[in-house]
Amino acid sequence: MDPATPQVEALAISNGRIIAVGTSTEITPLQGPKTHLINTGTSCVIPGLIEAHGHFLGDATVQAGALVDIRPAITPTAAEVLAKIRQAIIDNGLTGTYCNGWDALIQKGLPEPTRPWLDDLAPHTPLVILHNSGHSAYFNTTAMCQAGLSRDTPDPPGGRLLRHPNGDLTGVALEPSAIALLTAPLRTAITPESATAALAAQSARVNAQGVTTMSEMAFTPTSRPLLAHARKTGAITTRLRLYEVSNPTLTSDVAPNTGDDLIRQIGVKIWADGSPWTGNLAATFPYLDTPATQSLGIPPGHRDTPNYTHQELLDLSRAYFTAGWQLACHANGDEAAELVLSAWSAMLKNQLPPGRHPRLRMEHVSAMRPEQFTRAHALGITCSLFPDHIYYWGEVIANDLFGPEIAARWSPVATALQTGMRVSLHNDSPVTPLAPLHNISVAATRLSRAGNHYGPSERLSVTQALKAQTIDAAWQLQAEDIIGSLTPGKYADLTILSANPLETPPEEIAALKIEATFLSGHQVHGQPL
Repeated sequence: MDPATPQVEALAISNGRIIAVGTSTEITPLQGPKTHLINTGTSCVIPGLIEAHGHFLGDATVQAGALVDIRPAITPTAAEVLAKIRQAIIDNGLTGTYCNGWDALIQKGLPEPTRPWLDDLAPHTPLVILHNSGHSAYFNTTAMCQAGLSRDTPDPPGGRLLRHPNGDLTGVALEPSAIALLTAPLRTAITPESATAALAAQSARVNAQGVTTMSEMAFTPTSRPLLAHARKTGAITTRLRLYEVSNPTLTSDVAPNTGDDLIRQIGVKIWADGSPWTGNLAATFPYLDTPATQSLGIPPGHRDTPNYTHQELLDLSRAYFTAGWQLACHANGDEAAELVLSAWSAMLKNQLPPGRHPRLRMEHVSAMRPEQFTRAHALGITCSLFPDHIYYWGEVIANDLFGPEIAARWSPVATALQTGMRVSLHNDSPVTPLAPLHNISVAATRLSRAGNHYGPSERLSVTQALKAQTIDAAWQLQAEDIIGSLTPGKYADLTILSANPLETPPEEIAALKIEATFLSGHQVHGQPL
């Protein structure tokens, strides 16, 4: 991934950093009496893979047991989902049940999760079910009372509590700020010891996918002491870049770039719209009228609106940007993208010193239009895209929600690259399992789980996709000087694959084995080499 030396035979590492790359003849003289020599044989060494838009802490929580894991990748059928929820209600008793992963578009046959239905399931104990997208949650009356919510509770900034015409809460919370009102008991139950165990397990899972750096795109300051405790124990074997959730004060309790090369807080996260799978896509095109949209309660021709007005987003963004934070704004629909481009264009006017690249980030941009990518690149905006949407939801997009034309230009990575923009690819775990090789394969094939190709013109070359999960992802995370390529002076963050992905058919890349992963020259996954 270094254009100066695209492929080499050997590299040398000392004190956790790459000190030389080249031919075996050039590197062999660097061996000494204390040298540990690794011959990778027919395997292939690449830079450690980077997940530029993930939820390291959120994924750790989902898989630690506090939440019942009902994600489609884990629990594919409606019958299995309902059985898991019912059993958890029995097992958890008065402590309440919190589930994550509901997705009626994939888990066909799930009932509408209304408050009366949830009350029937759990009449006396709290029950909260998070949608797989992370953008909505369904709650029963006991959970509502436990959270202190009522018809008089105002909507939090950037979120909504849905209400009946008479003002009563329906049992649906939209967007992270509203969902957080319901999940407070989960946060208060976390101890330093339980957090450390969960974060150690998460690091192991991340490293097993060849990933050495990952972002946390919904960081909250309450997690900082837990993260610090886990780090002291050596539980963190993944570089983390933290993006704090914006808050009503429009400030953070730390300065930008607080931390070091292992864990650093660099940005602020904003949500301009919600999830396409829950009716929250802010787009210029409508939802279709299909059995799927009818089952979700989405009316014919529905088009959702962004979470903020132009002035609200401008004020929010300007406060953090002028304080020195990198901004990362979720914008799935083209209407949401238009809002972000408009607000950020106004914010950047006469604000940027010559030669400074703002590295403002737009996240997902699933339905962004070509001319919007052109404008974004001209403003110095970089995008992170989610091609694995095509694999998991290709048929849902084409047949159930928006139609084949939208599916063909969904997650348009090639369009973004044509503007000259540097982009990253992501899995947004725990929304889909962290699997960068799978993401690379889908980006290069546009192949769905059902075997259909959507938007062949948006395919990437394998080299382009690899760059988006290594050096360009590092650049997006403001870390290209220390990671992302096998370049002397950078950390020896390495992934060893069973074969060279550049010599592997794109549809077979996902099946490559991660033989070993190294962080700063220390092996953190695989059989000892």
